[in-house]
Amino acid sequence: MERILEATADGSHTISIPEMQVTYHSKHGAVQESMHVFIEAGLRFKLKTTNDSLSVLEMGFGTGLNALLTLLEAEGREIWYESLEAYPVSVELAMQLNYAALLKQDGAVDYFKAIHLAAWNEWVKVTPGFHLCKREGTLEAFHPTGSYDIVYFDAFAPTAQPALWTESVFKKLFANMNPGGILVTYCSKGIVRRAMQAAGFSIEKIPGPPGKREMVRATKPMTT
Repeated sequence: MERILEATADGSHTISIPEMQVTYHSKHGAVQESMHVFIEAGLRFKLKTTNDSLSVLEMGFGTGLNALLTLLEAEGREIWYESLEAYPVSVELAMQLNYAALLKQDGAVDYFKAIHLAAWNEWVKVTPGFHLCKREGTLEAFHPTGSYDIVYFDAFAPTAQPALWTESVFKKLFANMNPGGILVTYCSKGIVRRAMQAAGFSIEKIPGPPGKREMVRATKPMTT
């Protein structure tokens, strides 16, 4: 499967897959999309409500951008970060991505390298507070080992991967989330919201990143 490095509008890289006619991020800006959807609407939102460690599940490790941003944002808070990826990007291609250089935060370059060099399918301590497990495989075949406080649902769009945006998938995630846990995604299509609601989530449409009017934050009620 051919992967091509491309620049987005904010100067940060993404990867395109011509065969599937998809890119890993918005053409309007990879970093700003990830910051808006997953960090601001997800991690920061949840960090306001607890001082405990947080367990994060990411659907779609992709370029490792969400993992890097989460590590940098957590600032010493303990994070257990589990990420699924069916088709891992090669380390060689990942090292060409410019996220760490653009972010200009202490340690970002070394952290990004460590994230990509971390072994697959086992827990790795990237920093004293950031624990990473990259699992190679599909969501359908995934058997969760714990309960999650945050889910970053960053799969390719429903037009490209319709099987990942179904009621059965969201039921599986719902069952393995802690009460009060949140799922954030860039997609706000009606069929997706209805699938989430059927799975038990409470749905909130909130402003989307540049290029998208809305996104979704779904919450597992405290009592079900």
